[in-house]
Amino acid sequence: MPELLGDERHLAYVRFTYDNALAILANLASRTADGRSRAVALGDALLYAQAHDPVHDDGRLRQAYNVGPYTFYDGSPQPDGFVRADGTANVGTQFGFTGTAVGDMAWAGIALSTLARRTGERRFLTGAVRIGEWIERVGRTDEPLGGYKFGVNGADEKLPFTSTEHNTDLIGLFGQLARLTGDRVWRERRARAAAFVKKMWEPSGGFFYTGTNDGVTINRSPIPEDTQTWTHLALSSPAHARSLDWATTELAVLDTADRRNSTVPAGQSYAGVTFSSASLLANEDAPIAAGQPKPDRNGVWFEGTAHLALALRHRHNPGDEARARRLIASVERAQDLLGADQTIGGKALPAHSGVVSASSPLDTGFGFGYYPYRHTGATAWYLLAATRTNPLAA
Repeated sequence: MPELLGDERHLAYVRFTYDNALAILANLASRTADGRSRAVALGDALLYAQAHDPVHDDGRLRQAYNVGPYTFYDGSPQPDGFVRADGTANVGTQFGFTGTAVGDMAWAGIALSTLARRTGERRFLTGAVRIGEWIERVGRTDEPLGGYKFGVNGADEKLPFTSTEHNTDLIGLFGQLARLTGDRVWRERRARAAAFVKKMWEPSGGFFYTGTNDGVTINRSPIPEDTQTWTHLALSSPAHARSLDWATTELAVLDTADRRNSTVPAGQSYAGVTFSSASLLANEDAPIAAGQPKPDRNGVWFEGTAHLALALRHRHNPGDEARARRLIASVERAQDLLGADQTIGGKALPAHSGVVSASSPLDTGFGFGYYPYRHTGATAWYLLAATRTNPLAA
């Protein structure tokens, strides 16, 4: 299960479920025998983790898993690989990646559904259905705003939030399960997720809010980028297509070497979008988190820049293709010039391969940051944009 976010973040031996799902989708988008083989191997790894959780047998996946053997950065030896000696999956306990988020599960389900459609192998559809049923049991809520809740923490306690992003992911997953199984129940569940997402729409501004903390009150700040792009890819709704214009305009950034806290090399510049409205207002005098650098308000989030490019290509309004090409060109320039001399497990990564998360350190406004380290998610979304592959289409 590959992960490009390596030694620079002490994560060389951590494999995130979301990133591996994207890697499956990107490999399938290549339409090559090698890509298909890699995707099948990753899909089988997700199925193994689903079937061999050390505690639960209910279809869930954890946020991340460990591989090894390796020595943790605090010096403690970790002798196990992805599969422990007792046959259970090696859940990512060192960093606390033991919870299960609906969004991560949805993307794994989308990847398995896509594998089922492309290979005809029943085991992938069975795994995707198990994921969908877990989300229905654990996530469904009858709160006033409806939709599906965030998931559970590592102690299996339900989390109170309801996310626009997660429910958008479910539009994609439930739509694909409806298509593959022919069971109308998935259409009802898709409609429920879509109804929540549409309640997050702000018509006066032409954007989607991020969700709710209590199922009653809409969170109006920060406003993230992915709730503007993924909603279009999932809904394909002309009535809400202005969200792409909002993201293109309101979250646009240009990162240059002379900016405060920028890590862009001299003579280079990168255009794209940042993570959220809060990223543009980040405190440039304080580290993003303990032990991390200070943020650059103009840091480009390349993962989001790539899915904005894909969404513009999908909308295909006049000028959208030209805008998408400019965004993709910025990502490709980053692939060529940023992230040099990075390693994973002490081994140097090939030059000019893999896209970094961000051009410079950026604060998402949601309690974490992105940094100029090569990253599976950013690379996968670039490949999806380059191949015009919409992973959220039913």
